[in-house]
Amino acid sequence: MPFAIAYIVTALLAVASAALIGFWGAVHYQLIRTSRRVPTARAGIALARQLGIGASAGNPPTGLPSICVIVPAHNESAVIGSLVESLRQQDYPNLSFVFALDRCTDDTRKVIETAAAGDPRFHIHEITHCPPDWAGKVHALWTAVSTVPAASSADILLFADADTTFSPSCVSATLALMRHRELGLLSLLSTLSHSTWYELVVQPAAAFELVHQYPLVQANRDRPRRPFANGQFIMITAGAYRTIGGHQAVKDELLEDLAIARLATDNNIRSGVFLADGVMHCRMYPDWSAFRRGWKRIFTEAGQRKVARLRKSARILRLTGAVAPIAAIILTIAWAILSFPLPQPEDIWPAYPAGIAFLTWLSALLCTYRTGHTPVWAIFGNPIGAWMVAGILDEAARDLESGVPTVWGGRVYARPVR
Repeated sequence: MPFAIAYIVTALLAVASAALIGFWGAVHYQLIRTSRRVPTARAGIALARQLGIGASAGNPPTGLPSICVIVPAHNESAVIGSLVESLRQQDYPNLSFVFALDRCTDDTRKVIETAAAGDPRFHIHEITHCPPDWAGKVHALWTAVSTVPAASSADILLFADADTTFSPSCVSATLALMRHRELGLLSLLSTLSHSTWYELVVQPAAAFELVHQYPLVQANRDRPRRPFANGQFIMITAGAYRTIGGHQAVKDELLEDLAIARLATDNNIRSGVFLADGVMHCRMYPDWSAFRRGWKRIFTEAGQRKVARLRKSARILRLTGAVAPIAAIILTIAWAILSFPLPQPEDIWPAYPAGIAFLTWLSALLCTYRTGHTPVWAIFGNPIGAWMVAGILDEAARDLESGVPTVWGGRVYARPVR
């Protein structure tokens, strides 16, 4: 092949391979480290049996703490029935449920009442007004805890989103983990649904980016900790909740889960964040438009409304998740075509780092997709997903710079740059 072209292709292939091996090798290491140090919620099922919690333990002991599951809902009639049914099937014996209906204009209440079928453990609290200095979800939760006896008197509070569903052993398993690890706060990262194109292609890259920003190992150690929690599932003792000031202390936060996690750390409350591993599921968004708006909100607040941080994350994600793997594949094909037939066996050396790079990238993604219960065949759409998530990060940065408000839960929020 012409020397100049061969040199350029080989050099570019070496750079792309090095980028893939460096970044995705580190990802692979972190995945192994996380799996060894941080259990999943599924491990709590066996712990529940050992500790005598739940129906699976046979005859659970008396004196188990009372747990109240509190669910905020704003026009959630399409999904909330499944959650109610899953809550009714919980094997934990000392449970109550409060649904805080925040300015609902649909049939959410009727769906809950139908699915609850007269179960006396279910309570509905309707909210018709949200003060202007409160986020809607936060106000709904605080109002429920403050005014509904089942919530205000509970030993443990469990805040869950309306679009989640629990396996029958979910509450027992997470309580067992909380007791075993002596936690004041426990949160789960949901097993997400994968029924639409964006859930298969874009969602894994979005979830990966969030966990990349808030690694689970750092979120689970005592000091120094990278505070993190997922508002889809937060279990907290009543004492810890009072210590941090409850939701009143984070009343204007659109990502109240991270704010609560930071308060827990500031008050020396031990916290744990675990993968649900099928014990709790969630379908976050019903369509692509809602998905894009939702993740833009998440990344905006997770990045602490810092434009430079959002843009940096977008650049890194584009490079490591899209440009490097695609470039490595294209350059490998180009090198093979240009160098055929090979004059000497030693001339095939560029194929070795390229092969290692591709296998490193593929194996890291395989571990990530299996952990998230994502179909492994969707891996090959990951570069597209990474590129699209980078676009959401860039859009979040542009909106911040331009002063575009966040519209969420039926309200408009001005979110200034920090």
